Amino acid sequence: MQKQTNPEQAKNSFPEPSAEVKAHSDQLKQLIQDAIKAQDGKITFADYMNMALYAPGLGYYSAGLKKFGKQGDFITAPEISPLFSQCLALQCIHIMQQSNQQVLLEVGAGSGIMAIELVLELEKQAKLPEQYLILELSAELRDRQQQAIKARLPHLYERFMWLDCLPEKPFSGIVIANELLDAMPVHMLKLEQDTTRERYVALDDNNNFIWLDDSPENPRLQKIAENIRAVQQPLAHLNDKPDQPYITEVNLQAIDWIKSIADILTAGAILLVDYGYTAQEYYHPQRSMGTLMCHYQRHRHDDPFYLPGLQDITAHIDFSSIAQAANDCGLKVCGFTTQAHFLMAGGLVELTKNLDPDDIIHFTEVARQIKMLTLPEEMGELFKVILLAKDKTLSLPAFKLQNFQNRL
Repeated sequence: MQKQTNPEQAKNSFPEPSAEVKAHSDQLKQLIQDAIKAQDGKITFADYMNMALYAPGLGYYSAGLKKFGKQGDFITAPEISPLFSQCLALQCIHIMQQSNQQVLLEVGAGSGIMAIELVLELEKQAKLPEQYLILELSAELRDRQQQAIKARLPHLYERFMWLDCLPEKPFSGIVIANELLDAMPVHMLKLEQDTTRERYVALDDNNNFIWLDDSPENPRLQKIAENIRAVQQPLAHLNDKPDQPYITEVNLQAIDWIKSIADILTAGAILLVDYGYTAQEYYHPQRSMGTLMCHYQRHRHDDPFYLPGLQDITAHIDFSSIAQAANDCGLKVCGFTTQAHFLMAGGLVELTKNLDPDDIIHFTEVARQIKMLTLPEEMGELFKVILLAKDKTLSLPAFKLQNFQNRL
């Protein structure tokens, strides 16, 4: 068993939370400390992350903190521009036409802006679905979504329905999610030569959170570690620090989520947008510290133990594992591409062709939005889109410019 302290990060420039907000974080910290003590002194990082993000009334996504948009900790693509949701709507129309689906299910709808802009575009195209379901676990976000939809789409509000969990009965339709998988709790692995350890969360003598490296208790992690080593083997010559341990994340919940969708989906499609890599990119020898990232009031850093409940904690997605999980449970991978290629081939050009260049303010703002969505140094390359289908193979225009399925 190897115990390590967490190095202190330089956070002097971070905004100081108010006494009330700090007390909120301290309350959650106490809850996690109690959980660690109750579990013989350690919990998995997945358990820590789950409490930090989703503990009722205390977790980052469960409390009433401003998360999305210009005043939040980060801005998602639907918040940047309605063009993102409009392109998504156009692809949903193609899915509807090819598979005769009339129900949409959005999982984790954030502020509700994607649902609003997507349905507005479907209404404009005279292709409204019979029903738009939203699965939202956060009561605070659900309330925000309902208020926003009532304000923007009062005439269509009755088409919306909110769910607390996936439908229990067999479901036929289109499942969509933007930046959902990256918010799922991950396990942390530490690979050293022929030894695999899991990084648990423990407490030091002052009750501060620290890393504790020990043997994985979940046999699935051992198998995944073997797969990671197999991916890395042909790339070993690129490792300029072969003696150093390799730290990475494993998102078992994302794999299980794909299976749960496949179990209830009788026919239809799953369209997922998130940031991440294929396995060869994700487990590249030079990415030796993983992809775990935290967001606190527009500041990015890598200390997940900083002010739990007040910051977001995320990890990039291994899309190869998502594709493998899909194949294992009877889903077909019908497309995989970058967000930039998806948007450019999926209607962005057509949606902006009537822009008036003489309206300088509007024209410049739309141009700025498009750059943020498509430029490689912004969201264009890091964010990917994957299309999974049940019952029949689907072909969407958005994947015809570049389809990188063979890289999965």
